[in-house]
Amino acid sequence: MIKLVATDIDGTLLQSGEREVPEAVFVQIDRLLKKGILFAAASGRQYSNLKNLFAPKAEEMTFLCENGAILYRKDQILKKRPMPRSRAEALAKQILANDDMEVLISGANTSYLMPKHDDYIYHIQYFLGNRVEIVHSLDEIKEDMIKVSAYCRSGAAKYDKPFGDPWRGEFSAAVAGEKWLDFMLSDKGTGMRDLCGVLGISPEDVIAIGDNYNDLPMLAEVGHPWIMKNSALDQAGFGQSHEFLRAESVEEILKKL
Repeated sequence: MIKLVATDIDGTLLQSGEREVPEAVFVQIDRLLKKGILFAAASGRQYSNLKNLFAPKAEEMTFLCENGAILYRKDQILKKRPMPRSRAEALAKQILANDDMEVLISGANTSYLMPKHDDYIYHIQYFLGNRVEIVHSLDEIKEDMIKVSAYCRSGAAKYDKPFGDPWRGEFSAAVAGEKWLDFMLSDKGTGMRDLCGVLGISPEDVIAIGDNYNDLPMLAEVGHPWIMKNSALDQAGFGQSHEFLRAESVEEILKKL
């Protein structure tokens, strides 16, 4: 019996450059909630961003934010996995030393920036819609560091191994979209385990939906993993596996429940 549906956002729920959740999806979320099936957003985005995105139903949803590093429900933190402060700061300094990178340090619900260029501030604050605080020193960040991200102007893929691999013994590292390389203690898999534990739900009773490699740990944790047709995972052959079901959209999956 399905008790929870968790979906990735960018490339999964939102496709082809969409920036708003389709009204038809809200209709399906409302129907599921009335049947007693919980709905969760599982994303690398911060809580305030996701809450705004799902405003009509946010108070009834659960949010797996920052790629699983922090869980929210009704403005309350259910679980968080902060990074060791000294190592998070060392990573942030290495990002700052690279001329092709900007750093973003995620607190519980604030994106801390030390911008080298003004267009980066605009991108985070207005295009992504994050709650932003500009700092001039890492000492100004008084809360736990949940995630440290490198915004790679020339693309994240080329930095994944040379920059990411040396840190993978300490942190989970994942390419998130075209230009982001994210580092944290958790991934969407640990986030899903934490979420199931907090909610008292067996992973076997969960549907998880994704499109990219950073979704794989979450998909591996649940009894009912779905991937988007023609996504990176589908093109890599995961859609040929009997472990994964395929769909054109999240709405298509929700309508089956």
